[in-house]
Amino acid sequence: MKRNRRFEKRHKGGRIRSVGVNPRSFERGQLKIYAYLVPISIVMLLPIVYIIVSAFKPVDELFAYPPRFYVKNPTFDNFRRLFEISADTNIPASRYLFNTLVITVVRMAGNAWIAVSVGYVLSKKNFRSKNALLQINNAALMFVSVAVAIPTYFVIVYTHLYNNFLVNIIPALVAPTGVFLTKQFIDQLPDALMEAAVIDGASDYLILRKIVFPLVRPALSTVLLLSFQGSWIEVTASQMYLDSETGKTFAYYIGNLSLGGSVSTQGVAAAGALIMFLPSIILFIVLQSGVMNTMAHSGIK
Repeated sequence: MKRNRRFEKRHKGGRIRSVGVNPRSFERGQLKIYAYLVPISIVMLLPIVYIIVSAFKPVDELFAYPPRFYVKNPTFDNFRRLFEISADTNIPASRYLFNTLVITVVRMAGNAWIAVSVGYVLSKKNFRSKNALLQINNAALMFVSVAVAIPTYFVIVYTHLYNNFLVNIIPALVAPTGVFLTKQFIDQLPDALMEAAVIDGASDYLILRKIVFPLVRPALSTVLLLSFQGSWIEVTASQMYLDSETGKTFAYYIGNLSLGGSVSTQGVAAAGALIMFLPSIILFIVLQSGVMNTMAHSGIK
């Protein structure tokens, strides 16, 4: 079994050295891999570098032609002005940012709990219409938000969520993608583990908290990352379902600066874009091992 996981390399002296599939030291055979990866990495990093650099550029450098990927006179003035001005109202940018933080935290917690709970029920429980519910969830994966915008609007109006801060949270608490991923991951957990817990007197809530949640951390990482990305850049509710500016999000505020602002506010918009961009990158770096593990195993039974 060990020989299947390793390969052997013969040197000129006849000595055979065992080398791992993912060697710890540099090997000449890796040069062709780097020849592909390095240029691709540089191309992919250029937009990231430009976003970071633009946030620290004064206005004259921001509109310099041709554009530069460096800044001569870096300044924090864009960040200072971001929290001093507003596009069309007297509401400070800090209020929009606070709204986004609250929405993101609540939606992440709700998405994680509901995805794991529903995934556990669909995976380990037997009841009527179980397969029908699973197929409905899978069918929901095919619909983008634009396709269901009109029915969503009517549901929100009839449930009295229109112009209510909760419209940012409640419609997004259940994510079909999260349910699907966690259900596929929970399918891999042995039934005997759950049965032993039931024999010991554990309730479903205790099984979820003590067994399922710790074992599905990779899938949970993916759910949290997807939930964060959707919540952090949320603008749909602010544009369609909210009239009051006090309940709108930071992404909506930055969008207004970029589209409707003057030339002098473009530096502020660049600073806001960096604030919107960095948390997603940082969270992905922190959770990337779990995300990769989920993508590799979610289809295995």
